[in-house]
Amino acid sequence: MSEDFELDTDDLKRRMDGAIANLRTEFASLRTGRASASMLEPVQVEAYGQMTPINQVGTVNVPEPRMVTINVWDKGLVGKVEKAIRESGLGINPQLNGTIIMLPIPELNEERRRDLTKVAGQYAEHARVSIRNVRRDGMDQIKKAKADGMSEDDQKLWESEVQDLTDRFIKNVDELLETKQGEIMQV
Repeated sequence: MSEDFELDTDDLKRRMDGAIANLRTEFASLRTGRASASMLEPVQVEAYGQMTPINQVGTVNVPEPRMVTINVWDKGLVGKVEKAIRESGLGINPQLNGTIIMLPIPELNEERRRDLTKVAGQYAEHARVSIRNVRRDGMDQIKKAKADGMSEDDQKLWESEVQDLTDRFIKNVDELLETKQGEIMQV
């Protein structure tokens, strides 16, 4: 029965790739001194009873290299958007002008650079946890197949394959983190 057990490693790879793609998106949102609309992508606002990305409650623009503006469509959400930005850990102090929120991007000082490298480290750790969760799912499938009669040799073979895959993706996360931290600390 279990001789034809085939772990879907393509599915595991796809899910781990998703964690890496998400990490790249989060890293893109970390500013390195220039204004960018993507820096607001991870910020969520509580709007209409659910968490919503900022770009779905207003228009995000970059009118100049050190300024991001958000034209909030619903007047009632301006305060919530401002609060979400303040609490996001981006280190930006929003300024209100009616329904427009202006975000002046300050020069990065040494302390702020260190803070951003810590944030990058947190993003990388989230990616590692996601990858480990995918690994655990794969290992659970193998254990279930073992309970259904898979041989111990096959179990060890599959577990080794899942672990190798996990190690490769964790190494990728570490390399991405090192690159991003170098980019942030570069003056």
